[in-house]
Amino acid sequence: MHLLSRVLVIFIICLVAFALSAAPAQAQCGGPFVELSPDSGLPGTEVILYGYDFADGVLVDIYYDGNLITTDRTDSSGDFILFFTIPEGAKGHYQVLAQGRYSSVDTYFNVKPGLTITPEAGPVGITVTVKGLGFAKNEESIELMYYLNGNHETIERNIIANSKGSWERSFQVPFSTRGEHEIDAEGAISRLHEVRNAVFRVTGEISMDKSSGIVGDIVTMTGSRFVANEKGIEILFDGQAVVTGIKANSEGEWEASFEVPEMPTGEHSVTVEGEQTKKEDVDEFSFEIKPDIVLSPDEGHVGTVLTVTGRGFIANEDAVIVYDGNQAATTTTNDKGSLEVSFSVPESPHGERLVTVGYSADNAASAIFTMESNPPPTPKLISPASKSRLGIMGEVTPTFEWSDVSDDSGVRYSLQVATSDDFAASSVLVSVADLTEGSYTLTEALPYGTYYWIVQAVDGAENESGWTVARSFRVGLIPLWGFIAIIVAAVVLIAALIRALLIRRTIYYDRW
Repeated sequence: MHLLSRVLVIFIICLVAFALSAAPAQAQCGGPFVELSPDSGLPGTEVILYGYDFADGVLVDIYYDGNLITTDRTDSSGDFILFFTIPEGAKGHYQVLAQGRYSSVDTYFNVKPGLTITPEAGPVGITVTVKGLGFAKNEESIELMYYLNGNHETIERNIIANSKGSWERSFQVPFSTRGEHEIDAEGAISRLHEVRNAVFRVTGEISMDKSSGIVGDIVTMTGSRFVANEKGIEILFDGQAVVTGIKANSEGEWEASFEVPEMPTGEHSVTVEGEQTKKEDVDEFSFEIKPDIVLSPDEGHVGTVLTVTGRGFIANEDAVIVYDGNQAATTTTNDKGSLEVSFSVPESPHGERLVTVGYSADNAASAIFTMESNPPPTPKLISPASKSRLGIMGEVTPTFEWSDVSDDSGVRYSLQVATSDDFAASSVLVSVADLTEGSYTLTEALPYGTYYWIVQAVDGAENESGWTVARSFRVGLIPLWGFIAIIVAAVVLIAALIRALLIRRTIYYDRW
């Protein structure tokens, strides 16, 4: 009787402890115990294992279905808490054993069949992958079903699970209304009510006519499978509304265009939301902004003040402006990746000149500046005058003069002096270029002879005027040898005259 009373007291204490316990595991009497939370589900479920009333500070090995999965140490109260994931396995009960130095206790996890799906949301036509887990070992005759308007459509039949109760299939989401649609399965052993289904959410669809461009480009977006007559639809570019007030038609369709906003280079998100459509319900697109420059003006002459405006560059970075292969200016982009800089167009050949802005091959933009191609006027020759004569015996350093001409790109002159009027290469004695004045004095004297000279104007864009009509001039009256001959003849003549006079005088005196 005394023994019976003691047993009754212990039983009552256990009942009270059971009712008052706030821990996830229910208190037990008579030693250590463990409990799982949850204690059933699909393979892949993350569970918590609670252990109580073990010896304090001891190592406890945890086994699942006979396989060691982890080891933990109890705290000063002899308790532990650890997490682990249920491994792949067929449906049924699996032992979870906690084994310490002085004790060994177990519990069970009930593997149930169910489905997982990837992705869980998307537009009609997207390919999804369904995995079946926790079915019976090698279970046959499994059917995969997709629900439309409360009725299921069989996607595939005669699926067979492997030895661990798993299988996998992919399919394209059929035409279906926007919203959630169940995906379910059943087999020869696992009945429909036992299988945990999956849910796929059909989202609104959007598309864009381009996926990259420059700031200011016009992009057209279309939407479908939105709520019929939905209002307040907005297009968001990196979260910033670029179009508002869009309304879907009675079939949930709409179309709108937007201008690519001023933003730095790179990938930017584009999505949509409305009064009844969340951003998460619609695919997010990526739009790549590329760098671009505009020249103002895009044609002109040497000295034109050229303004370069750039968009879509890296934000807050130094940039180099290169004109026709040479650095022309530097600047820094702002926080939106934009820049503006001006410089005077340097001397360069006429035609198309390349202007490039950037700091690397991957982040640069180019445009064409057209240098004017109009030649300057042809100068007019002034001096020496046509067929004029300079000096007496040659060795003259003449000064050539011609009229100045003007050109927006600036002017320089070229002068040639030759011994023939066809200016053949062998006859050219003087050829000078890049003369900035309308006159030039030779540095070496010209000997006796006839010469021809011409002048041409060349502007800073290398446009050339025509050569002037050749003018001739003569250096000296007679050559040096002729002058000497005249002197000799004069001397001889004078000597002869003197001799004749002397002879006459002698004859005269002889008579007297």
